[in-house]
Amino acid sequence: MSLCLLCLPGDGIGPEIVAAARAVLEAACAAEGVAVRLEERAIGFAALEASGTTIPEAVIAAARAADGVILGPVSHNAYPPVTEGGLNPSGVLRKTLGLHANIRPARSHPAVPTPTGAAVDMVIVRENLEGFYADRNMAEGGGEFCPVPGVALSMRKITESGSRAIAETAFQLAARQGRARVAVIHKANVMRMSDGLFLRVVREVAEGFPGIAVEEVIVDAAAALMVRDPARFEVVLATNMFGDILSDLASELSGGLGLAASLNHGAEHAVAQAQHGSAPDLAGQDRANPASIIGSVAMLMEHLGHAGVAAAITAGLDHALADPATRTADLGGTAGTAAMTRAVITHIEGRQA
Repeated sequence: MSLCLLCLPGDGIGPEIVAAARAVLEAACAAEGVAVRLEERAIGFAALEASGTTIPEAVIAAARAADGVILGPVSHNAYPPVTEGGLNPSGVLRKTLGLHANIRPARSHPAVPTPTGAAVDMVIVRENLEGFYADRNMAEGGGEFCPVPGVALSMRKITESGSRAIAETAFQLAARQGRARVAVIHKANVMRMSDGLFLRVVREVAEGFPGIAVEEVIVDAAAALMVRDPARFEVVLATNMFGDILSDLASELSGGLGLAASLNHGAEHAVAQAQHGSAPDLAGQDRANPASIIGSVAMLMEHLGHAGVAAAITAGLDHALADPATRTADLGGTAGTAAMTRAVITHIEGRQA
């Protein structure tokens, strides 16, 4: 039986980089003898124009039915209000598919310059459904509202079950990858009740992993320490907003958001998604860096149990990144989107020759 993946190109550079990821995935699956069927549906502005919403119910149903999803970046800040169909497809999928974990590795490449010159190899494990994210942290309605004109309130939700799920994900990942340390990020000196609950649950989970060292770090100190000494971080466990912010910092320290792969997953579903945005100013110019979404697809295939396909994609991507002639301008190279994608595919195909 073939693997069925749903491709959602999105906005801006999304269609270009998702097409690149599709081509790389097809080459890797062919090389590893894995049958794959790729379906594509419109989301974002294309779906809004066609059906009045940025993520139709039929797309959500297709995502539930698929083995995995490849989600392109979206321009949700430019969408109309939710009442006019302007839903954030990423938030909708995370909530409806129960994608509690957002795994964001930050790994520098020897050939790609980094801002500090330091090597980076860490994984941010970010809780994905709670915190301050008002479009997904309530069962019904939003977590942000105006009770009277001139007053805006935002609710931060932290639960024991959500904290336990993400803590278990982080410690299991550390054990699986042979990492020795987990840094737990918090602001319990200010948000004593909510981050206090998070820390209590994390400590309970950590007791089941005695071989892994645990460090509790206040979020502002963590940001400073990442810049000063990124090597001290191996696995970083954080609530939603703190993880979102620190993962962008870590990715920039590793060489840039163009390298920033990520995987959203829950108990039953998984979505590959680049960390960066839709960059509409680059759309259609063959300038977009496809590395992040290609790396995300490798993570998805690893998660789905196809380690050989994931390894082939990662090897091809590393090969392209090693040469300025086959990596894009944001990484100090001279290649366009198409040329970088061809370099990845050529290496994958050459491994089987």
